[in-house]
Amino acid sequence: MLRFLRTASTRRLLATVAGVLAVIAGGTAIAVAATGSGPVPKAQSLAGAVHQALSAPKVTGISANISFTNNLIDSSDFTGQSTDPILQGASGRLWLSNDGRLRIELQSDNGDAQVVVDHRSFWISDPTENTVYEGTLAADHGAKHPGSQSGVPSIASIQSFLTRLMGRVNLSGAQPTDVAGQAAYRVTVSPKHDGGLLGSAELAWDATRGVPLQFAIYARGNTTPVLELKATSISYGAISASDFNISPPAGAKVVRVASGAPASRTDAAHAHRRSVTGAQAVAAAVPFKLVAPKSLVGLPRQRVELLSMGAKPAALVGYGQNLGGMVVIEQRAGSHTSAASGLGGLSLPSVSINGAKGQELSTALGTVLTFTRGAVRYTVLGSVPATAAELAARAL
Repeated sequence: MLRFLRTASTRRLLATVAGVLAVIAGGTAIAVAATGSGPVPKAQSLAGAVHQALSAPKVTGISANISFTNNLIDSSDFTGQSTDPILQGASGRLWLSNDGRLRIELQSDNGDAQVVVDHRSFWISDPTENTVYEGTLAADHGAKHPGSQSGVPSIASIQSFLTRLMGRVNLSGAQPTDVAGQAAYRVTVSPKHDGGLLGSAELAWDATRGVPLQFAIYARGNTTPVLELKATSISYGAISASDFNISPPAGAKVVRVASGAPASRTDAAHAHRRSVTGAQAVAAAVPFKLVAPKSLVGLPRQRVELLSMGAKPAALVGYGQNLGGMVVIEQRAGSHTSAASGLGGLSLPSVSINGAKGQELSTALGTVLTFTRGAVRYTVLGSVPATAAELAARAL
């Protein structure tokens, strides 16, 4: 396990995943350490607290000292190794402007990791591997212009939405709290039905400004967050352009992260493939014998859909429901998708699947396992322990 964590290819996956999560968490929710010495807002309904947040004036910017926690991979795998700010977490700083710019700096004795977003473009640096990942964020076509006159939903409308939402998840009320000297509300969300390994997510926001102040994800049965981004201090105000004036490290290896919608010329083909559903129709559309059993380790097959994997047809088969289910992807194997190539060419821990060599990535929130048998490559993934994913793979 330790060897694969120290290979550049594996770190490419984990650094990208952890970095993107950091971007999302940093851009939408900054967790702030509670001090217990600040004001506490008045008690009110969750709908009322949300309405108050949506009605708050827009802030001009945010700067904070932060601490990022990442427990996706067991800490024992890093014993005796140098600190990795992305895979193991670190303290650092954050700057967020109101015009689409974000910078997160995670500091370590091996160099600082950076997550920089400039409107739609981004780059993430991994100092341990001296690698920079660059990409473009998808356009948010549903976003409203800041000057939109559509207005804030009424408390009644918000409550109606929350009532429908509570049919699928457990939702706490707005819990008044003191967050780093700021009056805040906190809410906890957890799956009402089978949530797999996911336990809950927690979000808190500034009661006055409506700015999210806490974001954390917990694994089932664990009170320690799997992922958390929190600030030890925070201030509001305009952010100097110099705080975003930073370039990727010179001499670093650059990896381009594919993102965005497919080219317009191929939109019709992709739309056609997405419209093919059902085991019989998908089996006729793929260039290999589709397995897709009607049940897998006791989970009934719920859907079969045609996918495009590298512009080649593949099948997605879903089993069970909610996060407790699993997904199997079947695709034609090629020279670049041999068992040795693992997940996208990554070097991962090996596992035997009925004599076929497979590779597996297990985290606190789920497992991804891939193996090749004959001319077909199978990928099993879900919010399940590694043992469950292995049982499913051997049942195919």
